[in-house]
Amino acid sequence: MAVDFKSSETKDNLMRAFAGESQARNRYTFAAGVAKQQKQQAIGQVFIFTADQEKEHAEIFYNHLKELAGENIHIDGAYPVDLTDDLAKLLRMAQHNEYEEHDDVYKNFGDKAKEEGFMKVANSFYMIAEIEKFHGDRFGKFAEYLEQNKLFISDVKTGWICLNCGYIYEGEKAPEICPVCEHDQGYFIRLELSPFAEGGK
Repeated sequence: MAVDFKSSETKDNLMRAFAGESQARNRYTFAAGVAKQQKQQAIGQVFIFTADQEKEHAEIFYNHLKELAGENIHIDGAYPVDLTDDLAKLLRMAQHNEYEEHDDVYKNFGDKAKEEGFMKVANSFYMIAEIEKFHGDRFGKFAEYLEQNKLFISDVKTGWICLNCGYIYEGEKAPEICPVCEHDQGYFIRLELSPFAEGGK
């Protein structure tokens, strides 16, 4: 049943999603700062990479509200307080939040938008839900590496790339220091996990 957008629940859900994505972006930016303080630059870049994508999600949801420009939308909502110096815990918290968006929040928002007759909005919720699942998987993978003390160690020969200069090393352990740019091990990431890897190694 189509409803008027101005009186729809969908417009409230869009603002909730905008608020949630905006906060996620800031939480991940703060988490990147924690990673940088601990000389874990690669994990910091994972957080920043994801934060930039959350900003794009926020903009998509916000733009769906264009016809209400100049108005205020009152919403309520619960948002997480993810504060810790433990990087593995920060990654697990982020994973939980991303899965919650995928498994529950955005699917329900999409269903409501569909029910109210806003298919373009529904599709945004459904597609972004799938992206959040991928975000959660990525955060979980890095948390697992930290928890198992395998962030820079592999059971098999692996490609490692320095995110500062692009040097690629093959071995079971990332170099302590990059032999090219002399940046520390915190800049290394498994080649197959780097954002622009061509097929991995």
